[in-house]
Amino acid sequence: MSLLDSIDKTNLPKHLAIIMDGNGRWAKQKGFLRAFGHENGTKSVRITVEECAKLGINNLTLYAFSTENWNRPKIEVDTLMKLLVHSLKSELKTLQENNIRLNSIGNLDKLPSSIQKELNEVIESTKNNNRMTLTLALSYGSREELLNVVKNISDKVKNNIISIDTIDESIINQHLYTHNLPDVDLLIRTSGEHRISNFLLWQIAYAELYFTDVLWPDFKENDLYEAIISYQKRERRFGKTSEQIK
Repeated sequence: MSLLDSIDKTNLPKHLAIIMDGNGRWAKQKGFLRAFGHENGTKSVRITVEECAKLGINNLTLYAFSTENWNRPKIEVDTLMKLLVHSLKSELKTLQENNIRLNSIGNLDKLPSSIQKELNEVIESTKNNNRMTLTLALSYGSREELLNVVKNISDKVKNNIISIDTIDESIINQHLYTHNLPDVDLLIRTSGEHRISNFLLWQIAYAELYFTDVLWPDFKENDLYEAIISYQKRERRFGKTSEQIK
């Protein structure tokens, strides 16, 4: 029996998030520049997106570029931006054919205008697709997101739009970049690193974490299946005891 056959289609994560790590190390191991790793990483993105859609996962969020990534060498940042523009143009057909809606979160105003233009065009073109929502986290940092939430809610309290007594988790959720997405059920990080790296800190409060040594350009269908099977074997208690959830 194949790994795909072992997946319980009735117990899929409603929201899968992935920290795509290891492009640079993959290239270095092969004697190439880091840019070569990023280019090959786009192939794993395509495979993962299409497989998630086929499986029936409703929401997939990919950590494509963090607020901290702006501190990388300019040549690498420029390469990543060019790859992003190319990918947005070339993958629009795939998104449409698979009925996938594109979404994006992060401090998008920091992106080059050409990226913002392509991003907005693809988002607009796919807005009516409803098989799966693919969210790209771009220029994203969870601490910055939470800081913005605090500022926005404080401003509304100051202007008597929100009463301080009514602030609860739902109010915070409404002010997050991910206000239209459910909490993350499964978070995957590739490349052997066991860190969250400032990614969806609020949204992964009760997510199952899955770490794999596979470098992102080598991440293929079976690697995705293994992560989902691992998720399905776990008991999700959300603070309760095993007896309470049975």
